[in-house]
Amino acid sequence: MTEQQPPAAPPRPEPPQSGVTAPFWDATRRRQFLLQWCIPCDRAVFYPRDVCPQCLCDELEWRPASGRGSVYAVTVEQRPRDPRLASRAPYAVALIDLEEGVRVMSNVVGCAPEDVTAGMVVTVTWEPLSDGRMLPQFEPVRG
Repeated sequence: MTEQQPPAAPPRPEPPQSGVTAPFWDATRRRQFLLQWCIPCDRAVFYPRDVCPQCLCDELEWRPASGRGSVYAVTVEQRPRDPRLASRAPYAVALIDLEEGVRVMSNVVGCAPEDVTAGMVVTVTWEPLSDGRMLPQFEPVRG
């Protein structure tokens, strides 16, 4: 009698790359978290784009970021609409205020999703993607 294996989970949806985002994704291969900076404004810019959202200048450069921040808001996804994420549920989706002054959306991992709270201090961690890139996620800072 042969034992049937459960069907494999569908692959995780992976973020697309573009010419604008290529430096960000290339840095993730080295587990380095980069942010764009507007040179005239001296402000961090997130999400990657062609011009600064503050001054509309196109003088942007990539700089290493700390990868540290705090949870601004969180929701726990119990039943994702995308079937490729069903095996991951429940999971925490959070808005993270980074030390550099920008807000990013990501998952908080490394703890129970219901334990993620506003104000929780987090740091970047990495999930490997199929093409060698790393997906930045966040985990609680312990101690």
